[in-house]
This record gives sequence, structure tokens and C-alpha cells, in this order.
Amino acid sequence: MEAVENLVKTTLGEIEKVLSTKTVVGEPITVNGITLIPLVSVGFGFGAGGGEGKGEGKQKGEGTGGGTGGGVGIKPVAIIIIGKDGSIRLESVKGSFATALEKLAETIPGVMEKCCEKWTERKKKREEE
Repeated sequence: MEAVENLVKTTLGEIEKVLSTKTVVGEPITVNGITLIPLVSVGFGFGAGGGEGKGEGKQKGEGTGGGTGGGVGIKPVAIIIIGKDGSIRLESVKGSFATALEKLAETIPGVMEKCCEKWTERKKKREEE
């Protein structure tokens, strides 16, 4: 049974590494002063087995056993958006990862528009000088 205990400890140790605040709150992404912070939902499952034996009845002999398994699922649920002016809003992400990308894609044109405006203003200033 010591082998099974070691398997369980090792598996739980690996799952513990995955389940951290960095997993739930993603790395911030900053684009032109606007910061996007992804939030995700994490779920996991775990199973373990065991065994031993000496063999009785029709089959005789030594025995052992073991086995563990686990799985982790990660799903985006929201994005925290911190504006240039310090405003903060939370945008819920419904559905799949594709929906998260759509939310991000909706934000990027506004950021690009602001950049183009700034660039045009700077260009006009240079021409006037």
C-alpha cells in the first residue's frame, strides 16, 4: 500500500502546483495604457486505487496494485478591464474560449482608434512646426 500512498501524494502535489492564484487570475496584458486581466474557473477530478494480496482459492501467489488519475479543466469566465483613467470594469465571458477572444477583439478597435487619433495629432503638430 505504500506504493499507492506515494502515487496519491505525487498526484496531489502536481495538482496543487496547477491550482494557484496565477491559474485563476491570469497575467495582465497591457495595450496602450489599458490593462486586461483574465479570470478563469478551474475544476479538477481525482481518483486513486489500491491493492494487495497473497492469493487464495484457485489462484495463489503474491500481489500488488496501484493507480491514480486526475484531470484539470480551465474555462475563461471574465476579464477585468482597467482603463487609462483608472476606471475598472468586469466583463463576463459567456460560452467558450472563442467568446473570450471576441470580447478582446471588441476592445482592441477602440484602443487602435485612440492610437490613430494620437498619431494624427502628433503628425499635425509636426507639420505646423
